[in-house]
Amino acid sequence: MPSMSTLVPSYSLSDFKKLKKSEIKQLKSCEISSDGEYLCTIIIPPVNGGVSIADYNKTQAEYLALRANTCGGKSLEELREQKEEE
Repeated sequence: MPSMSTLVPSYSLSDFKKLKKSEIKQLKSCEISSDGEYLCTIIIPPVNGGVSIADYNKTQAEYLALRANTCGGKSLEELREQKEEE
């Protein structure tokens, strides 16, 4: 099976952060990496895809995020508290 990077474009986090909101909405779905390490895959519905495609993508992403969150990870608030304690 090919790696994800052969299926979707990959961009560095620093390049992605330079984009404006309107530019991001025009991108194809892509992977984001930092220092060569995979961070995440961003699913961007087609601009002309209509509401139903965007809603479907959001529903699927929320389901996958819920599954991933049951296995670990921290909320932004937990990270802030941890940083304050250090």
